[in-house]
Amino acid sequence: MSDQPTPDSKDWTWVLDSVCDECGQDVRGLEPHLIAGLVRDSVPRFAAALRRPGAGTRPSPQAWSPLEYCAHVGDMYEVMDRRLELILGQDEPTFANWDQDEAAVRHDYAAQSPRLVVERLRATAESFAVTLDTMRGAQHERKGFRSNGSVFTAATLARYAWHDAAHHLHDIGA
Repeated sequence: MSDQPTPDSKDWTWVLDSVCDECGQDVRGLEPHLIAGLVRDSVPRFAAALRRPGAGTRPSPQAWSPLEYCAHVGDMYEVMDRRLELILGQDEPTFANWDQDEAAVRHDYAAQSPRLVVERLRATAESFAVTLDTMRGAQHERKGFRSNGSVFTAATLARYAWHDAAHHLHDIGA
């Protein structure tokens, strides 16, 4: 679909320091092993949203459909899993830029099969959760850098990723 909502230009890293005023999510105290369970538990909620009538229809021109949000979250879990693996395997890596809006166009989220979106979401969520489950002690504080210079620890990257998923569950009413 070529008509995309206006790209979100906010730097959402602020959610690491306060409650999200849009979705109410507070990720500040979440530990990675707890996030692993939340990530796994999110998949049936996203899948249920895709079974609703109109899951491929945008509620407004400026918002993605549940199908598009679910496809995005599948991609996001994969990107965050790769970033987490970089943090755990390298000293202070810098992550390649990921433009979520460009990814939506390139992968044509709106035209994807809901069944395939759920399968991919399930696989990427599980992979990310497994990586979260492997983290121990001092690994939580290992650092990585987003291409814009934002600093993440393994723990804050996990929190940031969970907020993204939880926020989109809120967006689609799941």
